[in-house]
Amino acid sequence: MKQLDLLPLETLPPRVKYDFLFEPLPSLPINPKLIGRPPFSRDALLKAFVYKALRRLKTLSDLTFEFHNNPIMSQAVGFNPYKAPPSIERFSEFLRETPHPLLQNIRVLLVQRVLDEKIISGKHLVMDSCPIVVKVRENNFKTSVSKNRFDKTQRPKGDPDARLGILIHFPQPSKTQIRYFWGYRNHLVADTEEELPLWEITHPADVSEVHPAIPMLQKTKETFSLLIEIVSGDAYYDSEKILSFIIEDLKAQAIIPRNPRTQQSTPYTFKGDDVYCQADPPLYRKGKMTVKRTGITYLQYCCPIHFGKERQKYLLCPVSHPKFINQKGCNVLIRLTPSIRERIDYGSETFKELHKKRSSVERVFSRLLSIAMQEPPVIGIDAIRNYCTIGHITVLLVALAAKRSGHQDKIRFVRSFVPNFLS
Repeated sequence: MKQLDLLPLETLPPRVKYDFLFEPLPSLPINPKLIGRPPFSRDALLKAFVYKALRRLKTLSDLTFEFHNNPIMSQAVGFNPYKAPPSIERFSEFLRETPHPLLQNIRVLLVQRVLDEKIISGKHLVMDSCPIVVKVRENNFKTSVSKNRFDKTQRPKGDPDARLGILIHFPQPSKTQIRYFWGYRNHLVADTEEELPLWEITHPADVSEVHPAIPMLQKTKETFSLLIEIVSGDAYYDSEKILSFIIEDLKAQAIIPRNPRTQQSTPYTFKGDDVYCQADPPLYRKGKMTVKRTGITYLQYCCPIHFGKERQKYLLCPVSHPKFINQKGCNVLIRLTPSIRERIDYGSETFKELHKKRSSVERVFSRLLSIAMQEPPVIGIDAIRNYCTIGHITVLLVALAAKRSGHQDKIRFVRSFVPNFLS
């Protein structure tokens, strides 16, 4: 039967609006298939996931149902409205099988266009990460499991790539609540002023925020040739290696507060040139030592009863220190190499004001979680990475569409894009 077009499809309003949104997207390379059913356009599948994010459809079933019942939108993203849209399996296969570098290249291209069009400056950056909790039995407290649900040696069968991580909540100002979960973490570097992401990567949840920090900052600077002036982050990034990279390599200002864990207690006192332990005798000076991994030099002092002349006066530690028997007494390291932290004025008003802007990254993640990265409909590290990157691509597409349509004040309106934008 001959098809009858009552209206030219290219003139329908949804097609016009979404063509404007999708215009910055480059084409994905064709995936050759020698056998099996004819493949769907990979460009159309990517646009379908962007549409899913903007409509905040939770599952792939919802996405398939949407295109079944709305052929105009099916045509707007690039599918043939006179044929059945892709099945759940086709959408899932796209996330699993698409090489992640292809989507990362699209994201990098969009970030470069955002920079070229002066939407963001990239002078003040902020780092952070957010948890991606996957749908496995162990994360659902309404289900029973035959083992310890949070035993890190027993990986969930529902997603063997997932790893055990922690969620920290602050129900009250001075109270911390810790909860475990199985899943991943999305790490990003964002622009503080305009609250748009510049770089992102997804790792299993057991990867610390410290490890991806320097590679992300380095790639952000080299890829986009940014003149970075300030880098912010929370206390998790209080690492000498990270601080040194920011201050010495990037020539930027590090706005990262001190982590209490990096501040060692000092159970000793100075009297003149001598160092005294809690039991009052002067500690025995053992000499200097340099840690090869960090290059930091310390003066090493040890228990005077075990190693010094005080052994003639005392049989046991006068204060009954538990280390006296277990570790041959106290061992004190006094640092000689200057710390990079001495170059940061933590108490200044400038530091405090700049640190307040770090909260912008929470809003970045709030938008990403609301449209895409919360309750992902897929499992496996490859699919999760692609799914998170598509969320970032969606945010960047909205920013470009807002700028090009004269709505500079709406570059972050991802939640209200579908009902209100371009109307």
